[in-house]
Amino acid sequence: MKNSPITWTDHTFNPWIGCAKISEGCAHCYAETLMAKRYKRVQWGPNGTRAHTKPLTWRDPLKWNAEAAAQGIRYRVFTASLADIFEDREELSPWRDDLHELIRQTEHLDWLVLTKRPEIAARYYSEHPIPQNVWLGTSVENTAATRRIPILASIPAKVRFLSCEPLLEGIPGLDLHNIHWLIAGGESGVGARPVHPEWIRSLRDQCRDANVPFFFKQWGGTQPKTNGNTLDGRIHEEFPCIKNNKPKKQQ
Repeated sequence: MKNSPITWTDHTFNPWIGCAKISEGCAHCYAETLMAKRYKRVQWGPNGTRAHTKPLTWRDPLKWNAEAAAQGIRYRVFTASLADIFEDREELSPWRDDLHELIRQTEHLDWLVLTKRPEIAARYYSEHPIPQNVWLGTSVENTAATRRIPILASIPAKVRFLSCEPLLEGIPGLDLHNIHWLIAGGESGVGARPVHPEWIRSLRDQCRDANVPFFFKQWGGTQPKTNGNTLDGRIHEEFPCIKNNKPKKQQ
């Protein structure tokens, strides 16, 4: 069933490109396929390369911030779709600091920072104050990844969220204490691993019981737009209750 979903983010910002696979959720990494294999911008992996994006790219958030201020709203900015800003590499430290300075300068943007390395995020934020406009999330694709949740929950971010995408198995008994939002979805693209409806239903019900907003992004597959995001006749696109943060419909 086709539908027109609400965008979970208004903009995407990539401060740099490149990463390394660390879990089952990384197996079909679209960023590696695009940036390493197709365009050969970087070499993926722990011994690979990382590429800083252009100054023009870094000026985009300043423009978005001015637009949001003029409209009296807030934009959600996802960072990063082509990297993990908490990858533990020495050369990334100054880039990470520069990113957080940009975050502090853009007070009308809410920055959705997603990582598979919350332990590195916890270490960083123990040494640097976490900006109030950071929404910090971690990926939880299977039961092995639930070890990330307590680490995330200990970090004093304004919003802490889980990205259960690509969801690779059922995850019962999630600890949603100190979690403000859960996003779920199936894997998309060539070779996508299927998601079972009962896995999504379980997350929906756990969120309902814990009073945590639940956002179901997609069923995924090779044609994710066609498959849509309807679950049992309903679309679940809930957000944390943040003042002036208005969801926007896709065009």
